[in-house]
Amino acid sequence: MKLNKENYILGIDEAGRGCVIGPMVICGILVEEKDIVKLKEIGVKDSKQLKPDKRERLAKKIKDIAERIVIKRISPKVIDRYNLNFLELKNMAKIIEKLNPDIIYFDCPVNQRGIKKYCEELKNLLNKKNITPKIIGENKADKKYEVVSAASIIAKVERDRIIRNFKKKYGDFGSGYPSDKKTMEFLRKCYNYCLPIIRTKWRIKLIT
Repeated sequence: MKLNKENYILGIDEAGRGCVIGPMVICGILVEEKDIVKLKEIGVKDSKQLKPDKRERLAKKIKDIAERIVIKRISPKVIDRYNLNFLELKNMAKIIEKLNPDIIYFDCPVNQRGIKKYCEELKNLLNKKNITPKIIGENKADKKYEVVSAASIIAKVERDRIIRNFKKKYGDFGSGYPSDKKTMEFLRKCYNYCLPIIRTKWRIKLIT
């Protein structure tokens, strides 16, 4: 049910897709079309281009501007069982169903040749629920559209919060990404006692 006759725009992005430790976090941010300019005014951009303290400050401002925000956290255990694209599509569809936007912008996780098919798969999931928004999926959408940038910031801030809590329990394992030497050393030393936070099928490939 739409809130009024204004167009509602949904931006979706994730954080942690390529990590080996911790969840993937997917965020959907719903804003009125007229409020997109407010996101631009506060300086949102791709979360990877921002320092943590800047992301935290922007996240608070984004929450004041957004109509609604929905966050999905996908655990390593679930990621070990399913394909990442399947999980992302399924959870994006859930976010869209909950927020019922007019237009969707999202950062598409496949190469240029696969974007059309990926968007069609999302559309098919939504058609089953009789939801028919305009869908715009692009590579690097978090750099092109303020509403996707905002979603990337909220997703990253949420994942960072989860990672901080994990470190209190398990110790400092770095960023949780396979490109991080500290993360890889942690996996070699501590794998046996921290399985709940590790994507085990990725770990086997990376450190054996």
